[in-house]
Amino acid sequence: MTGFADRVGGAPISWGVCEAPGWGHELPADRVLAEMSGLGLRATELGPTGYLGQTPADVRATLDRNGLTLIGGFLPVPMHVCTAEDLAEAAAAMDTLAAAGAEVVVLAARSADGSYDHKVVLTDAEWHSLFAVLETLQRMAAERGLRASLHPHVGTAVETREAVLRLLDGSDVPLCLDTGHLLIGGMQPAELLELAAGRITHVHLKDVNLAVAATVQDGSIAYIDGVRNGMYTPLGSGDVDVAGIVAALEAAGYTGWYVLEQDCALAGAPASGEGPIGDVRTSIKFLTEVSR
Repeated sequence: MTGFADRVGGAPISWGVCEAPGWGHELPADRVLAEMSGLGLRATELGPTGYLGQTPADVRATLDRNGLTLIGGFLPVPMHVCTAEDLAEAAAAMDTLAAAGAEVVVLAARSADGSYDHKVVLTDAEWHSLFAVLETLQRMAAERGLRASLHPHVGTAVETREAVLRLLDGSDVPLCLDTGHLLIGGMQPAELLELAAGRITHVHLKDVNLAVAATVQDGSIAYIDGVRNGMYTPLGSGDVDVAGIVAALEAAGYTGWYVLEQDCALAGAPASGEGPIGDVRTSIKFLTEVSR
């Protein structure tokens, strides 16, 4: 990766495709990838396990049909209550990513039930378990030639500013900076950059309507309802200083991917050429202007 534009990628979540139970209508992979490619994107994250295909060969074929390569994939694991079965599922997901040509596995400390709609508060013993499992997952990723990156994420064990600081102190895991989830969780992206810029190896770019986010933060509504109420906006139209964050990352020597992630949830299939594609187009235009 060299030029800034070559480091901007897409993700199925921007088209409403999510692994969370009951999220919403799921558009077919070929439509989503064709729309990505039509916007000029050349790489994507995987989306939920199985979404792009059941085998690495299937995934590669789906990507090839649409002129895209694979950046990596999001892998939520209940690290504080992890079982042998959870680790086996994580290993299978990493095997698929590696065989399909991915570079990154984006880990999240999933809630026990897989939902993002409640707070996950750990005991000291559960933090100890999380750190041990995280070390195992990092080793598993390295054995497969993947770069592991931990994603602070709403509704997971690493969501709040306090949890992020504890993660920084207790682990050497590289980080995925998600400008939306970090802010909603209570930590300014600029603070994480100041504390640990050298550990940021992957970036998810989101913009946020803070008025809607506040209703998620205080528990008035569930995370999924915040998404449905427009909590995430096209880049440049919300309350996050996306341009400033990108400039700071570049100044710090960041050379990784910027993945466009405007989480949305669909009630049904939009007409061809309509729906999420419009918001992604707006975000790409904003980043193009920022890069100039």
